[in-house]
Amino acid sequence: VQLVESGGGLVQPGGSLRLSCAMSGFTFSSYAMSWYRQVPGKERELVAAIDSVGRSTLPADSVKGRFTISRDNFKNTVYLQMNSLKPEDTAVYFCNAKRSTTNYWGQGTQVTVSS
Repeated sequence: VQLVESGGGLVQPGGSLRLSCAMSGFTFSSYAMSWYRQVPGKERELVAAIDSVGRSTLPADSVKGRFTISRDNFKNTVYLQMNSLKPEDTAVYFCNAKRSTTNYWGQGTQVTVSS
């Protein structure tokens, strides 16, 4: 089982990034997928989630209207489109795959929003 995030980097405030998380080794379409983020000294925060049939939620009020989660079950990939980025969005972003009690994590990708 492998989850590999990509797409992170340095972006100026107001810019956009699209994170990708490619999965292999399990039946991607049967898993709910999520994006979390974490900054040093703080707990990991759930940013966005999408279930196996594509229904999405954005639990974090701070990203509503700016972030969008989507998935492509043919490409075994989940995406996080991030627009109007702010310095407070700076964090390591992790993708998560969950089904019942099974949980998989990616290694994380750094997003830095700075001028």
